[in-house]
Amino acid sequence: MGTDPGLRRLALRTLLAAFPGDSPPDWALGLVADGLAGHTLFGRNVTDPTQVATSTAALRAVRPDVLIAIDEEGGDVTRLAHATGSPYPGNAALGAVNDVGLTRRVYQAIGAELAAVGINVNLAPTVDVNSADDNPIIGTRSFGADPVRVAAHSAAAVAGLQSVGVAACAKHFPGHGATIADSHYELPTVDVPLDLLRVRDLPPFAAVVAADTKAIMTAHIRVPALTGDGPATFSRAVLVDLLRREYGFAGAVITDALEMKGAALAAGGIGPAAVRALDAGADLLCIGADVDAALVEEVAAEIVAALRDGRLSTARVEEAAGRADALAAWTRAAGTAEITAGNLGYAAAKRAVRVEGVLSGLDDPLVVQLVSSSTIAEGRVPWGLGPHLGGTEQLPLVAAETDPETLTKLADGRPIVLVGRHLHRLPGAAELVEALAVDQAVTVVEMGWPSTWRPAGVRAFVTTYGASHANGWAAADTLGLAG
Repeated sequence: MGTDPGLRRLALRTLLAAFPGDSPPDWALGLVADGLAGHTLFGRNVTDPTQVATSTAALRAVRPDVLIAIDEEGGDVTRLAHATGSPYPGNAALGAVNDVGLTRRVYQAIGAELAAVGINVNLAPTVDVNSADDNPIIGTRSFGADPVRVAAHSAAAVAGLQSVGVAACAKHFPGHGATIADSHYELPTVDVPLDLLRVRDLPPFAAVVAADTKAIMTAHIRVPALTGDGPATFSRAVLVDLLRREYGFAGAVITDALEMKGAALAAGGIGPAAVRALDAGADLLCIGADVDAALVEEVAAEIVAALRDGRLSTARVEEAAGRADALAAWTRAAGTAEITAGNLGYAAAKRAVRVEGVLSGLDDPLVVQLVSSSTIAEGRVPWGLGPHLGGTEQLPLVAAETDPETLTKLADGRPIVLVGRHLHRLPGAAELVEALAVDQAVTVVEMGWPSTWRPAGVRAFVTTYGASHANGWAAADTLGLAG
């Protein structure tokens, strides 16, 4: 039996696909013509602003109301500036400054940059409360560990984005901040009672609903008290009973990428995951980054099959498609605004820097950047002080493979500045820092999540609350090393 064209079009209206390269291929344009809700852009789709604007214009020429989404959080997660690092600090830095007006202006500036190149949905802000220091996927993407502070800044971020006509998508409902596993690779579990979620994880979502966020993204996490054995993305108790009925959210529910193991493994594939997410109450299904025409058709065919065999009701899928249409209609009606950001991001990053100890005697230091891995969400984006140091020497080293005595000889009496991300959990980092500090003048620059760990014997401990290009300049300037 062939695929019914009407049902195929209905299924496509619930899907956010993606494509490779710096311009949409014919199949990507053809799917938009056939009703596909839209595409998500990733770093591989970005060369420069002119190229992005040309690419989005090609999509919009096929259908003016196409949704074009991106993950542009500022800080450690950037797509527009993936080649250099973001010119804006991320949420942790903004939370540290704790100026909600500044947060609104930063997100307004980010939104204006997106609108200028034709992007109308930002898969941001991250509004998770980062209550676990060892959280491997949220960290500096969070405004902090205090639910009240996170809620205030989350609402401000949504207001900033939407003031320039870019729809915000707050993530990851019902809260990814307490996990110590990455849902890109497995299904994390947050085994706490609902009462704790209400006071710790859910206040920011209540705040963004009140701020009229146009979309909320689901989390591929298991919360046994709500979701049983499956992820929140597949839970009607989470998406309908909690988010819609209790919190009153009327916008579009967008899934996190269904290619992620937290969803795909739980459902037995991306197609089955799409069906389960729709049945649970999701509206827009983000397939992921590694997408081609065959995969989109496979997912659409699975949805059509589910409509035919009764796993999905036509009314539910029509409701989902209607919400996707309403999101697109809002972006067309909202318009855009010209915002001149200037050095807003760099000034904001400088305000976030915190110094414990004394910064002195840093003439001609040896700067050591301890190599660390990046998450899938971050991608391989440049970070650190390197671009801002002028002629100051810098060495990239692996902490676990570095002998303190060898590094001492290399320094040859000069002070050492050790730069790292999440140093408290980077293998070998704590031991290296503390061994060096016995006989050396050592200053530590922490560009990851600020844990409670502080090494003994160091001259100063500098915290940037992020590793963006702006954070790197702010650290170098604070140290007196900016070239």
